[in-house]
Amino acid sequence: MTKSKAYISLKDHSVSSDYFELLVNEEFGFLETYPQPSADKLPEYYKSEDYISHTDSKRNLMEKVYHVIRYISLKRKMKLLNSFQLEEKNLLDVGCGTGDFLQITQQNNWTVSGIELNEAARQIANSKTNNSVYNIEQLLEFPKHSFDVITLWHVLEHLPNLEEHVSILKSLLKENGTLIIAVPNYKSFDAKYYKNFWAAFDAPRHLWHFNQESISKLFSKVNMKVVETHPMKFDSYYVSLLSEKYKSGWMNIFNAFRIGFTSNIKAKRSGEYSSLIYIIENC
Repeated sequence: MTKSKAYISLKDHSVSSDYFELLVNEEFGFLETYPQPSADKLPEYYKSEDYISHTDSKRNLMEKVYHVIRYISLKRKMKLLNSFQLEEKNLLDVGCGTGDFLQITQQNNWTVSGIELNEAARQIANSKTNNSVYNIEQLLEFPKHSFDVITLWHVLEHLPNLEEHVSILKSLLKENGTLIIAVPNYKSFDAKYYKNFWAAFDAPRHLWHFNQESISKLFSKVNMKVVETHPMKFDSYYVSLLSEKYKSGWMNIFNAFRIGFTSNIKAKRSGEYSSLIYIIENC
């Protein structure tokens, strides 16, 4: 991958207080976190009680807000899945966290498998899905062309060796299979407003930072095509609330709502929502 100029410098606000740069990738147009932690050090940056996707706890305002949004999102994700007219329903969810999406999908008569690196989250997910969740090594063990749908809900940005993982995902899809990816969008209004305090940069846990053009370029390289995008409108509010905490040290709920709302209003015209779901077909 070809790197060029620095786009922004920022701090890890949630775990280490280390500083990182985001560099523009000239080939694809996404941003790369630099330096990227080594494979043995990266897990250290996830060791925080505040990393909500690895727990079902509801101890404070942020966790309660997260779980409300997650509940609403689950319903919408399931509606999206059910819109596909499929004879077979084999699904892989990569980075499934504590397994809520897999659980509701399984209840809707899908055959499910999940991948989750975090052991504690994986145990919770397995308790919800009849032991259908595996460690990341299993990605290389699944037979090729096993899945009708593969989902990554805010996971692609976490994966090291990005192009290698994209190739693996393609190989696991059936010939006319569908990849569903949700990622933050650094071209959104809230990203531009909060700049280095934008919570969805989340370096160094987020190794890559995408816009719409970069997603299209990345997957077209492996002969896959973005056919639809869908907004995740609640993300602008949640991300803005967390960004306010990083920026001022406290959660300015009023300003977070104002920025989240403004971001969604502007995105109605531009299409640049805080987070986007991409429907990507295997050509």
